[in-house]
Amino acid sequence: MEEYIVSARKYRPVTFDSVVGQLALTTTLKNAVKSGKLAHAYLFCGPRGVGKTTCARIFAKAINCFSPTEDGEACGHCESCMAFNEQRSFNIFELDAASNNSVEHIKTLMEQTRIPPQVGKYKVFIIDEVHMLSTAAFNAFLKTLEEPPAHVIFILATTEKHKILPTILSRCQIYDFERMTVQSTIDHLKYVASKEGIQYEEEALAVIAEKADGGMRDALSIFDQAASFCQGNITYQKVIEDLNVLDAENYFNIIDLAIENKVSDIMVLLNNIIRNGFDGGLLISGLAKHVRNVLMAKDEATLPLLEVSQQQRERYQQQAKKCETRFLYQALRIMNKCDINYRQSGNKRLLVELTLIEIAQITQPDDSPASGRRPKRLKTLFKHLLQQPKPKKTAPQVAEAPAVVATVHSIESKTPTDTQKQQAPRVSGRPTLKTPIGFSWKTISTKNDNGSLSQNTDENTSLQEQQTFTDEDLQFQWMAMCNRMPQEYTGISNRMKSIMPIISNFPNVTLNVENKLVKEQIEQIQGKILSTLKLHLHNTAITLTINVAEHEGPVRSLTRAEQYELLEKENPSVKRLRGLLDLELA
Repeated sequence: MEEYIVSARKYRPVTFDSVVGQLALTTTLKNAVKSGKLAHAYLFCGPRGVGKTTCARIFAKAINCFSPTEDGEACGHCESCMAFNEQRSFNIFELDAASNNSVEHIKTLMEQTRIPPQVGKYKVFIIDEVHMLSTAAFNAFLKTLEEPPAHVIFILATTEKHKILPTILSRCQIYDFERMTVQSTIDHLKYVASKEGIQYEEEALAVIAEKADGGMRDALSIFDQAASFCQGNITYQKVIEDLNVLDAENYFNIIDLAIENKVSDIMVLLNNIIRNGFDGGLLISGLAKHVRNVLMAKDEATLPLLEVSQQQRERYQQQAKKCETRFLYQALRIMNKCDINYRQSGNKRLLVELTLIEIAQITQPDDSPASGRRPKRLKTLFKHLLQQPKPKKTAPQVAEAPAVVATVHSIESKTPTDTQKQQAPRVSGRPTLKTPIGFSWKTISTKNDNGSLSQNTDENTSLQEQQTFTDEDLQFQWMAMCNRMPQEYTGISNRMKSIMPIISNFPNVTLNVENKLVKEQIEQIQGKILSTLKLHLHNTAITLTINVAEHEGPVRSLTRAEQYELLEKENPSVKRLRGLLDLELA
């Protein structure tokens, strides 16, 4: 029985022209061989299975060829090429840095660089997975890489360029290998299938190419697996069964059902998919990729972005004609949100079901009874209730609250027309979110005798209250006002807390401030301060006088702790209260 060799080894390229998907790189290397302008170090980097080590071997063979072709390829007949093909060449050394990554291994390699080649022009050292070298090994390798002998060429290969020291990168010519496109992978698989005498369906090869994710070696390995399962006739159904890949027909069906708002049919289809052993997260990920492809198929300019077979591309174009762009955008946004929350979800199937339901309702009218969403008119109703203009002040009405409640109930029980929405009266007594100085949520909820809110200074002064108050009442309301001041007044409120107002000549209130700067800041809000004191001290005749205190020398402001100590001295009851409550000064 003939020895079996896997396709990845059997059809490994032996010339630059047989390398798939790296035309720019192979052309550059061939030109370097033709011109003889060779660097002393090369770095081949890229994803797995794209031909880095293969190109390194082909390049090493071409460098030492005695009679290269005009295109820069190795002749394959000279002594150097024959020795390379028979794996007995003494000029080409391969080192696997994954298992030989110590300083001793690198030192042994550096000793070999001193010996010139016996046959050929150069000694070529191919170091695979070079990022696995330790830091000490990199440092030992650095000096030789910087100034190597004239007969030495290094070819480094890695899948993780970011792990290599910058000092190494700066001494190499860097070649970035590209991922294989789906179409180039399909073409190469067709070539292998024709060589092996295997029948195939192009859709099946497309599934293999997508599963390989840009790696030709992976694609050939999957191809061998599928050929063994299908026994020489690779079909689409057998490939998706063998590779456990969700059939793309499910994605087309879900989108078609979502456009028609058939939620129940989508739920049945989802149940069948999960029952066959497919994960819900895999379904959402595949469906998002499908919707993205449909979106790309809507425009001829983005059609080349589809990495699918020609038959699949035509199907995407047909479905793109039935889908609105808005539907595709919103579906992608919903699925992206589901993909983010999938791992953290405790009920993953419910999350997938809700996601598909939302997608199926995108094109459904908002106020449809079967849409499963609240009607827009409720949102519009509450919006108008919040934004209606404030009614003008009228005579006090004792029975206003029941009338307002009845009005709200009547509005909620009917669907308002546009005219009614604009003319609907604003509910009296509804507080605004931003409170002025002197107002808090407690005081806002308090009403005057006429049942309306006290938020207008003119309305407050019209009551003509003349209640008496003491210094203790004044200072208490002063501190309460400072604590309620908005955030933009934080600086002046902190200064005002250190100022104690006094009653100089009732109801005149006097403030003794430290300097003119503080006086000017308080005068800017003097009207608001005065209206607040009038409101909470229930006296509309209060006046406010601000004086700058005269000091013989510099006066130091008291800290909060010093103010409290002074308060304890003046009021011993405060000290007793602190002891009873076991309080500590913050």
